[in-house]
Amino acid sequence: MACSRQYERHMPVDANKDSQSSPGRKPAAARPDGKPASDTQPNLVRALGPAAASSIVLGTMIGTGIFLAPSEVAAKAGSAGLALSAWVVGGILSLLGALCYAELGSSIPKAGGEYAYLRQGFGDVWGYLFGWTHSMVARPASVAAIAAGCLRFFSFLWPELRESMLPGRLSGGMLNGHVEALIPTWGQAAAIVAISAITFINYLGVRQAGRLQLALTAIKILSVFLIIAAGLAAIAKHAQPLKLASTFSFQGGTFIGFWTAVAATAWAYDGWNDLNLVGSEVREPERNFQRVIVRGVLFVIVIFLLFNAVCLYGLPIKTLSLSQNPAADVFAGFAGRTAALWVSLILAISALGTLNSSILSGARVDYAMARDGVFFRFASRIHPRFRTPGNALLFQSALAAVLALTGTFEDLTSLVMFANWMFYALAVLAMMRMRHTQPMLERPYRTWGYPVTPVIFAVGAFALSAGLWIARPVRSTIGLALIGAGLLPYRWWRKNFVPSISADE
Repeated sequence: MACSRQYERHMPVDANKDSQSSPGRKPAAARPDGKPASDTQPNLVRALGPAAASSIVLGTMIGTGIFLAPSEVAAKAGSAGLALSAWVVGGILSLLGALCYAELGSSIPKAGGEYAYLRQGFGDVWGYLFGWTHSMVARPASVAAIAAGCLRFFSFLWPELRESMLPGRLSGGMLNGHVEALIPTWGQAAAIVAISAITFINYLGVRQAGRLQLALTAIKILSVFLIIAAGLAAIAKHAQPLKLASTFSFQGGTFIGFWTAVAATAWAYDGWNDLNLVGSEVREPERNFQRVIVRGVLFVIVIFLLFNAVCLYGLPIKTLSLSQNPAADVFAGFAGRTAALWVSLILAISALGTLNSSILSGARVDYAMARDGVFFRFASRIHPRFRTPGNALLFQSALAAVLALTGTFEDLTSLVMFANWMFYALAVLAMMRMRHTQPMLERPYRTWGYPVTPVIFAVGAFALSAGLWIARPVRSTIGLALIGAGLLPYRWWRKNFVPSISADE
């Protein structure tokens, strides 16, 4: 596939022109006035400035993962010292990836992120495989999981959200296993309402979504600072040197447990690449990708390490590994149940910010694929007034709502979780390949430490994917089959669909 785009290799990418079409494709149909059909398609707008772009990175990374993952990391690591070390390793790996993605985003500022990078670096089919996995499984399941996490925090304030919506009670024999999971609760209904409301705001325009993201991110960052400050103050008041040394020991863990703990932190850190998905809507991408992604990841690493230090000190390692809401449980011990309830409210608001950024960025992949003729055609439409990929947003919302209602999103997420970091590694390898195949491509920012930085990241990302495969061999194999199944509709789309190329790319 890469050979079909030789003409691109010596041309800089222009954000106002399309560089995605390939020789041999059918031209877009002409209008009655003789102009190309693509002229009738409005474009996405570069409306995300540095503040809104930063809020996408921070708002996605500081989401439900950091507040729920400490228990899983503690359980897998086996000791507080190894658990905190796992957060350090996961943060470093994410930072290396951010340095590479800063180059990709500034040199190829297009909608779709990895879809665009893999397509330009390795060929159409590689970009499509990422897009298919992202659009049909990974992102809808992620949106459903974030919404469910948000309502999980709210349920600590209103336990009624956990109750079934069905009148009466089914027989005890029916309430088990997957049958019970399919019985909708008020919390699941509220999750669907949250998904629909956030999607509607994003439908009205990227500026509105960016403002909402900025407000929610500001609230969550201030709240997280208050949580960390309160925890550190409590630790300073009661801390004893001997207890600190014994708390953060490295005894009781294994290397396999440590590496699976690193994989769990990777889930919490995930989101540092979400800004790349909206690359065609970021102002001054040649400057903002470097500043926003790298600085954002560094900031989040510090926040995550401080937060986990508080959790690991506040609860014994075994207690923390069993906690359903680590932050609330820690502060219940420090300041009582009332403080824990306030923390739960803060966490719910934090999850709303993550939900918004996930919905905002995720639909751009659906749009980019449909625009290029390898996805459902209706998803390529840009709203003429709001200048958003409205149909792609609605499609993503519908899939996420179905998953939230059925309660199967966690199973689907685990099917393709290993693939996420595999695609990240492939995108970075595509960047390295394009250094040789497209030397004239304009690169406003070049990865610091190249080629060591991308090599270490790629090796680490593939190792995480392998670790997740080993941990979940059956589900990962099913997930791989699900990814491969996407090649069937791909062949049909390539053969029958005539894309209407938008000029925004």
